[in-house]
Amino acid sequence: MPQDTFADRVLTFARSHILLMDALLAGVLFVLTVLPQTPSVNDAEAAVSLFLVAPLILRRTWPMFTFVLVTAVSLFQLGVLHDFLAANVSALIVIYSVAAYGQRWAGRVVLATGLLGAPLGAGLYHDSSYGSDLFVTVAFTIGVSVVAAWALGTVRRSRLQQIAGLAERARLREQERQQELRLAASTERARIAREMHDVVAHSLSVVIAQADGGRYAGRESPETALQTLEAIAATGRQALSDMRGLLGVLREDGTALHAPQPQVGDIPGLVGELQASGLDVDLLVEGAPRPLPAGPSLAAYRIVQESLTNVLKHAGPACRAWVRVHWREDELELSVIDDGRGASAALVSATTAWSGEPAPPGTAVGGPGMSGSPTPQAVSGHGLTGMHERATLYGGRVGAGPRSGGGFAVHAVIPYPRGT
Repeated sequence: MPQDTFADRVLTFARSHILLMDALLAGVLFVLTVLPQTPSVNDAEAAVSLFLVAPLILRRTWPMFTFVLVTAVSLFQLGVLHDFLAANVSALIVIYSVAAYGQRWAGRVVLATGLLGAPLGAGLYHDSSYGSDLFVTVAFTIGVSVVAAWALGTVRRSRLQQIAGLAERARLREQERQQELRLAASTERARIAREMHDVVAHSLSVVIAQADGGRYAGRESPETALQTLEAIAATGRQALSDMRGLLGVLREDGTALHAPQPQVGDIPGLVGELQASGLDVDLLVEGAPRPLPAGPSLAAYRIVQESLTNVLKHAGPACRAWVRVHWREDELELSVIDDGRGASAALVSATTAWSGEPAPPGTAVGGPGMSGSPTPQAVSGHGLTGMHERATLYGGRVGAGPRSGGGFAVHAVIPYPRGT
């Protein structure tokens, strides 16, 4: 940023010390109007000159009050001294100040008063020996000076209003920018919360399933138990690494390392991990895989991950699950179905409204009762809500609910972005 110049610093000081600068103006004006006439100025004229310039200290703080004081002193001068003083120029400064810093109606009042005072001021110079020409000339000169001072004050007023308007617009824009930053931060926190939910829920479910399997296998096969412990440790390390990556975006020093986000191509690895943990799950991939942007690809992976996590938590023991990834011509179709009868079936059946329409054609993936499943209109539960949000973010949809033959089904469709 450019450094402030000396003139900028002076202007900043002047704007922040209004009374001091106006007092300095009054002092300079008194010196310029009184001292040059010191030999010919008596005490009364010096006192009147002082009272004409002293109110200028308040010309910007209380402009109308200053105008009243200067007008009163000017009338006293007109009635007592019968002479014109150099300090009478303060009247023009007051007119300018009221027009610039006072109310709009006050500007009109001082303009009218100044024009009415023009012939009174000209009367101080009236001399019958010179006729009326001098009177008219002086009155016209004073009137023009009053109008000029008022016009300059009006221009200054317009400039101040323009500056205030620009400052207000800048303030509003800054507020909008701060609000956009807060909304962006809120959106990012929501995304991180969903990612954390997926990572923690999936990893803990895998660890619990592996721990249960290792506990039973350890009695007869220590080697199997050892392999299970190794799988638990690997899952825990991976979950910790994912959590660090997610929480790293909240650091302000910018030193966080971001690991690549999982993609739809990692679904086979996800299924393999669950198979190693003891879940009986089959994977069927149909169609030719197509490249997807990072967002839709991550959404597809998280939908399958959350669905399998729910299978581990709610499907019950000895359940079987099927995962189907179907690459259609214009959309990616995902299905995760299990044959368990866990607590989720009763929960979702009570909270999910069904459309009564059959599932999209081709949903059978080799498991029992996997075709003709009803498609839900609503999605319930925190994890299922997250799946719904991820799919709708990219123009897709999610249906989830208990199957008529037992178990639970999740069906998701994510359209391909244009150009892919």
